[in-house]
Amino acid sequence: MSAFRTLDSADVKGKRVLCRVDLNLPMADGKVADDTRVRAVAPTIREIADKGGKVILLAHFGRPKGGPEEKYSLRQIVPTVSAVVGRTVAFAEDCIGPKAEAAVAAMKDGDILCLENTRFHKEEEKNDPAFTAELAKLGDIWVNDAFSAAHRAHASTEGLGHKLPAYAGRSMQAELEALSRALEAPTKPVIAIVGGAKVSTKIDLLENLVAKVDALVIGGGMANTFLHAQGVAIGKSLAEKDLAPTALRIIDKANEANCAIILPVDATVAYHFAANSPSHAYGLDAIPPDGMILDVGPQSTVRIHAAIDDAATLVWNGPLGAFEMPPFDRGTVLAAKYAAGRTRAKKLISVAGGGDTVAALNQAGVASDFTYVSTAGGAFLEWMEGKPLPGVEVLKIR
Repeated sequence: MSAFRTLDSADVKGKRVLCRVDLNLPMADGKVADDTRVRAVAPTIREIADKGGKVILLAHFGRPKGGPEEKYSLRQIVPTVSAVVGRTVAFAEDCIGPKAEAAVAAMKDGDILCLENTRFHKEEEKNDPAFTAELAKLGDIWVNDAFSAAHRAHASTEGLGHKLPAYAGRSMQAELEALSRALEAPTKPVIAIVGGAKVSTKIDLLENLVAKVDALVIGGGMANTFLHAQGVAIGKSLAEKDLAPTALRIIDKANEANCAIILPVDATVAYHFAANSPSHAYGLDAIPPDGMILDVGPQSTVRIHAAIDDAATLVWNGPLGAFEMPPFDRGTVLAAKYAAGRTRAKKLISVAGGGDTVAALNQAGVASDFTYVSTAGGAFLEWMEGKPLPGVEVLKIR
């Protein structure tokens, strides 16, 4: 972490600390349905407050159309932040201008204030210099603790890093340290598991990974595209047959980079895309013409476990089958439990991320056993694709 400024080098006592956090929480019946993201940033908020800093929270919520909308007000999130952090959290009805300035001026050392949704100003997403300057007037220091928004070059996620001394919060620091251990400076051999429905959404990811990992397991609907490209008859399975040349190109790149591509050697096949549809395992040479591949088969599962055995580091993004429908979650759940067991035995560093992946690990009951699980969907994917993240780049020591 020497390449990034962290809170270890920040003097926050008596300072106004603009702290970018992720408060874009799922709601149900007007209440917060999941406070995971608040729990992630709570240590940063408490640390700054305990050291005598004035904590000024910046965040977006939902997708307002560039103006105030009551359903996207952060006012409804504040009680959850207060409950999780265990402190009183004040609220300002704007993030710039007289209301924000008055609320900040009234703060004492150790106080916590949440400003209104930054996206109520369309200039936020445009990274407008004048808007960024208005935000910067409210603080002395900028702390970015929202890795999930780090792939966006917005005013509050990147622009402020050019206006104020910039530091990574503890959640951001933990994410960057975990990702560095996974791909930037990993313990080798490294294996990646990549699943999901479509190759088209993960071309950049696959092309980056084959140059960095020793083995790449491909599962989910995207594996069908690779199997089709190799001449396997896949019946009525989901596949992007027009991307067969792309799949073959990725295989060629993997061969050049000495990266082993691990595709299914058998499949769990059903005739209806529905939970608990009658299913059967078939070898790849016997997929029924009217059948659909909905999960990896038992031989493929054994092969994936063996690949995990051979690895010191695992990076995982995407399920191996239609995990949202039993019994087609079996391959994903078994692989997750196997990787978790290796991690608990201190034989594997395991890093996973992406919405479906987190859901699958929770379904398997092993998310807490992985070395690190990232809840940052787009930012995690872009990092895996090898793309620089604006909100991270601005934190680097130059």
